[in-house]
Amino acid sequence: MSKAADLREQNDEQLEMLLSEVQSNLFRLRLQSETERLEAPSEIVRAKREIARIKTVLRLRAIERERSMVDSATAAQTA
Repeated sequence: MSKAADLREQNDEQLEMLLSEVQSNLFRLRLQSETERLEAPSEIVRAKREIARIKTVLRLRAIERERSMVDSATAAQTA
């Protein structure tokens, strides 16, 4: 499990790859929970939290990019 600080150090491509990996792992865990017993049912909760952390970091970066674009556009209009 990665901490948010560790996720922030990675670039967007790495986060996207990690997100798809964790999502496929969650799918496998859900499938396994329906067909057989899981050794650790808490793994599903951990995977969901990991997905949420990754999506949060990606969304914060997108908001930051949008904000910088708006700021630069505003600065160009006032200049």
